Amino acid sequence: MPGIVRAAFAVAFLAVAFIPQAHARITRIEITKVEPAFDGASFDSVGAYEHLTGRAHGEVDPRDPRNAVIQDIALAPRNARGMVEYTTDVEMLRPVDRQKGNGVLFFNVVNRGNKHGIVSFNADVPADVAANNALKIAGDGWMMRQGYTLVWFGWQPDLMPGNNRVTMTVPVARNPDDSAITGVVRAELILPPTATAPVKTLNLSSGWFTAMFHKSYPTAWHDNRKPFDDSFVPTLTVRAKRQDQAVPIDGGAWSFGSCPDGGAAKPNDTQICYPAGFKPGRIYELVYRAKDPLVLGLGFAAARDLGAFLKSRERDDAGAANPVYRADNKAIIMGSSQSGRYVRSFIQLGFNQDEEGRVAFEGAYPHIGGGLMPLNIRFGQPGRAWGDQIDHLYPAYDFPFTYARQRDPLTGREQGVLDRCKANATCPLIFHVATALEMWEGRQSLGLTDPLGEYDVGDPANVRTFVMGSTQHAPAPLPLPNAQPFGNCQQQANPNPHTWTMRALLAALTAWVKDGTEPPASVVPRIADHTLVAADQVRFPAIPATSYSEVARPAVRFLAVHNPLHVLDFGPQFRPAEESGVITAEPPRVGTAAYGVLVPQVDDDGNDVGGVRSIYVRVPLGTYTGWNLGRKDRFEDGFCSLQGSFVPFAQTKQERLDAGDPRLSIEERYPTKDAYVTAVRDAARTLVEQRLLLDDDARRLIAEAVRDGVRHGP
Repeated sequence: MPGIVRAAFAVAFLAVAFIPQAHARITRIEITKVEPAFDGASFDSVGAYEHLTGRAHGEVDPRDPRNAVIQDIALAPRNARGMVEYTTDVEMLRPVDRQKGNGVLFFNVVNRGNKHGIVSFNADVPADVAANNALKIAGDGWMMRQGYTLVWFGWQPDLMPGNNRVTMTVPVARNPDDSAITGVVRAELILPPTATAPVKTLNLSSGWFTAMFHKSYPTAWHDNRKPFDDSFVPTLTVRAKRQDQAVPIDGGAWSFGSCPDGGAAKPNDTQICYPAGFKPGRIYELVYRAKDPLVLGLGFAAARDLGAFLKSRERDDAGAANPVYRADNKAIIMGSSQSGRYVRSFIQLGFNQDEEGRVAFEGAYPHIGGGLMPLNIRFGQPGRAWGDQIDHLYPAYDFPFTYARQRDPLTGREQGVLDRCKANATCPLIFHVATALEMWEGRQSLGLTDPLGEYDVGDPANVRTFVMGSTQHAPAPLPLPNAQPFGNCQQQANPNPHTWTMRALLAALTAWVKDGTEPPASVVPRIADHTLVAADQVRFPAIPATSYSEVARPAVRFLAVHNPLHVLDFGPQFRPAEESGVITAEPPRVGTAAYGVLVPQVDDDGNDVGGVRSIYVRVPLGTYTGWNLGRKDRFEDGFCSLQGSFVPFAQTKQERLDAGDPRLSIEERYPTKDAYVTAVRDAARTLVEQRLLLDDDARRLIAEAVRDGVRHGP
């Protein structure tokens, strides 16, 4: 009997083994256009590049345990094979001769559909060139000269097409009886920073970051004053600042629909009409019942499946060739801001394991993206953020905060971002790169410490973290405005560039991924050396009002503002450990205990003393901060969203004494051109030794100092 049983078991095992397995994967790749990139320019030994445009068609098996985490995957329509389908736009830049490339597929996760990868690493791209047009202007062509193959793909299904955005199409989830799924949605209706006048009609999705090109979840019922069967009634409120009490707006004063100037209101299910007008600098909060949620979590599967296909498969199911295939390809996934949070959540939810159980991406480069991405949520709004004033109560910062596993005393959970990938050995090598603004406004310190901010927490062996000192979320373009108001802020914005640090770090990550070259150590502010402190412990200098270079600037008001974080309760169907699930409580219930958010300490000039101090901080022309305050009627004295400050030094000692400025003047710091050049050369040498500046870039910056003397721009 034992022998018969063993034989029967073996037969059954072989039968199961030969059943075709349905995997999540790309089934078809369509390339609709191939054209010369950058007007046919050639980049050193790599040569010319081509720009490819097309679509990728994928399908996901809802029965596969690797896909079970996708919210509402079980409620999505299926094809004849029982699979859930999606389609994503794809754009690529590849060397014409693929063998001349460096063998790295660089997947740049688009930000609200926009392609930012090139402008993050190539210098000399004009500031007025939109990200989606940067494929036509290579600047100094650094990424091309290194031989990267660049890939952009759609992952955010709630984006509308247009303006060369990269988009994605996914199905709508339905109840098992095919009726519409409904649920509560909270929409912060805030006019974008460029708005100067009231607006009467907005999309239901309109916000500071979501603007007019995000799809709106339609209201389940047009009449905003008629209660649903469970007595729910939509509400609209307004306030001037997040800390203010919200003031209700009567239901008779607004309606679902549009109301163009001078015209009668026209009902529809994706817009809101407010004849009194939505004013700039106000937070309007609409809570309504929506219908037809998209299966947004498929946006994570798209990266996994496309990464696996482009790296590992020569052809699709129909025999079409993989347009970037090389047998030795490695893959790095990189995203900035919203897209950096996407990369962290992609890893945290276990999507770096591909369809065959292998590593999808060998490297990951989340940039200015602390926190997590609320993509895998029914009626999710992935275009929202995490500001002090803007989008403050949206899911974005749930524990775990660190890559390392630790215990959260506020929730009792023990967790780390890498838990899933460590369990199946699919973790990538990670460079996490942030700016000072994420420390101030984005709660980035929680990724460096325990949840209460009492002690430092080191990175796991596969992670390095770099905080670029005295930088803002994205550098302000030059020239800076020379008259008040400075946009929505009290001070001029911070132009301190990321480029030179960013590409030194990418070169180091690439060497780690390709050759196993040991990377530089993490460079961050720390509690242990007092470079990471509570906001009220920052010793910021008293900088008076000045008129340096004939630009009138108000006194810098240091108010020790920071962006606090409490545990948010979105209801019992939300899974905060996964930033996933169904939100049933809007607005969320806010816990009383706070996490320990810390910020960088500064020197006598107000510049950060911890983190990566670039040449612009080591040889400064002024004070560069990771924070700025809102001006009058623009969330005054709260953070000016995503903006740091630049406050120049006086040119002469007498000028600063006349102003009462405690910071040394330019002439006191650099009495001669040689003194300035020496300072630049010494700073460059130190950064090169630390592998935080490339040799070629150091030579360029030194040559500029020799040629021009003290920089004319900040």
